[in-house]
This record gives sequence, C-alpha cells and structure tokens, in this order.
Amino acid sequence: MKHVLIVGAGGVGHVVAHKCAQVRETFGKITLASRTLSKCDAIAVEVKNRTDRDIATRQLDADDVPSTVALLNELRPDLVLNVALPYQDLPLMDACLEAGVDYLDTANYESPEEAKFEYSHQWAYQDRFREKGLSALLGSGFDPGVTGVFTAYALKHHFSEIHTLDIIDVNGGDHGHPFATNFNPEINIREVTAPCRHWENGEFVETEAMSTHQSFTCPEDVGTYEIYRMYHEELESLTKHIPTIRRAQFWMSFSSNYLKHLEVLQNVGMTGIEPVTYQGQDIVPLQFLKAVLPNPGDLGASTKGRTCIGNIMTGLDKNGKESALYLYNICDHETCFQEVGSQAISYTTGVPAMIGAKQMLSGNWRKPGVWNIEQHDPDAFMTDLMKYGLPWTLREMDLAEARRFSGK
Repeated sequence: MKHVLIVGAGGVGHVVAHKCAQVRETFGKITLASRTLSKCDAIAVEVKNRTDRDIATRQLDADDVPSTVALLNELRPDLVLNVALPYQDLPLMDACLEAGVDYLDTANYESPEEAKFEYSHQWAYQDRFREKGLSALLGSGFDPGVTGVFTAYALKHHFSEIHTLDIIDVNGGDHGHPFATNFNPEINIREVTAPCRHWENGEFVETEAMSTHQSFTCPEDVGTYEIYRMYHEELESLTKHIPTIRRAQFWMSFSSNYLKHLEVLQNVGMTGIEPVTYQGQDIVPLQFLKAVLPNPGDLGASTKGRTCIGNIMTGLDKNGKESALYLYNICDHETCFQEVGSQAISYTTGVPAMIGAKQMLSGNWRKPGVWNIEQHDPDAFMTDLMKYGLPWTLREMDLAEARRFSGK
C-alpha cells in the first residue's frame, strides 16, 4: 500500500480523495493539501462519513517550491497527485524533482499571464525526470486523459492506422443557475475564449473562437446538442504520438444561454486577464468574475442530467479496411452526487486521476521520464474505468456518417 499526496481541494480534489479512499488495496495513506486548510478538513470529514477512512490534511501553497519540498521531505509520499490549477504544474514538478517524488496531473501547464496552454513546458522536463529515475504522468483526467486512453485502445485493438479523430464533450446537465461554469471559471472561460486550433494535414490551423459548430445527437437518449469546435490540449499530444492522424478536432457543447452570458461578459471586459486598477488596487477581471460566480464544487446538489464524452475515429482496421468507431462514456450527475457528493464534471476528471495514480503506484505505468497518458498500455486503465464508475461503450459507426461529421 502506498502514500499519495493530493494537491488541490476543489471539486476534482473532492472526488479524487473519495475515490482513493475507496481503493484501500492501493492507497494505504492519503494526505490532502491545499492553500486553504479548511477546505481539506471539510473533505476529510465527508470521506470519513462515506468510507470510514481517515485522511490527513495539510496547508500548502503549491506556488512555493521550497515549502512544497519541505512538505514532501517530511511526508515522503510515493506520488504527488496534482489537481490544483494548471498554473501550479511547473512549481510542483520542480518540487518533485528536488524531493525525489513521482508526479501526476490532469491538465497541462498554463501561464497566468497568457491564455495559452501547451505541453512544451512540461515535455522539457523529460531528461531531468529520467535522470533522477522519476516518473511523471501528464493529463490523467477525462479530456485530456480518458480520451487519450480511448485513442490508444482503439489503435491497439481495432486500427492499424487512425486517420481522423473527433473528440466530443457534451454536458447535458442543468444546474439551475442563470450562468455558471462546470469547472474552475477562470480556466473554463480562458479555454472557451481562446482562438480555436485543429490539426489538418500535418499542422495546426487556427480559426476564430467558437466559429465552427454543428448539431450532435448523443447515444442512449442523452439528447441533441449544439457542439462548438475549440482547441484542447490532447490534440497536441495525440497528433505527436500517433502520427498517422491527418485531422483531429475537439468539440464541446454549449447552450445558447451560456453563450449569451459569455458574450456580454466579454463585451464589458470581465473575461480579461490583464490587471486593471480599481480603488487603488490591481485586480484581474476574470479572477474577480470567478469570485462572484457559483463555485463548481457546489453544483452537485442541483445538477441533473448526463454527460456524454467520447471519440469518433476513422482509419484502417487490422485488415487494412477503412472503418469507423465511436468509443464513449455516459455519466449521470445525480448518481455521482449520491456516491461522492459531486457533479459529473468533477467526477469524470477525478476518477481517471485516481486510476492513473493506481497504474503508477502498481508499477504498470511507472517508467522514468515525462509521459502523456496515451503513451502507456491502455488495457488495465480501461478495465478500471469499468470497475470504478466510468463504464464505456464501443460501437462501430457508419463510415460515411463519421466522415461527414469530421468534415472529411
């Protein structure tokens, strides 16, 4: 049994703490750390009530590398599971290198000063982690995360080459608020308002944010939704590690109500990330907006409906014949809340984070260096998705329909 240090006590940290506590055979000791100790303590009480397991809590400023190193040297965990903000990825990786601890996160690094996220900053750590015999797993959430495992699984078992990849993320839930984001508002709005990029014939093509959209009907009566093409980080790693991909796109559903509110907030400058002076103090508009919006971690009690996230893939099967597959998961908001007190967006990120940690701690995925999730064997992870709350479905798809959807 191993000791995991979870960094971050938001909605995803809440789920990760619960799911790690459920898997007693792997996670022998759990410590939850955050800038705000009271959040950790509240989660620890809930975990105790639901699982009858005690987890330790500590206060930690993840931006402070020396303090993090000191905590790691004191606790000597086997793994740091980072579900803090993407801004903290590099400081935590630095601390892990200095203290000699393995590392895992769910989203790639993003600078607070620039709304741009890319893996180059973390890939640059490859040699340092390898030389120290340490392992880092990047992007073990759902998207990125499970979507990468889905792609690797399809390539291993069904395709000899993947040519097109369309990742579709639909949230069919209703939280009852006029406007709210389903995960950290600051990160969510930065993603949505950034220019779109998709992969086309060996390069990324940039288009205006939210300028391309289409209707998509989810399976199993989840519903029909308008989905918008946007950039997401797994496109960068998947097209690098699976070079046969000719076209890769990421799609996410948004309601007309969400887009209306977002347009107004953009027009009045509330989504800006440059500081403005107010009553003698510098404030970042988007950070102020985050403070007044509903906390995503509190949406679980009111959210109803289901999510549907998956990959539509085309390419050559093992016999060299052109084929198409749809591999997806459907998750129910109310079921998630009953199990861990969380809505499905946090759940679908937190469960894969726990599973990725389990794969590393068991030795299945532990190898020196910095690795994206699709670079590991997918089979045990796919089995654990079925076991721990995110069952998946694989079905053949009409090739013409898949090509029409992809735009090819």
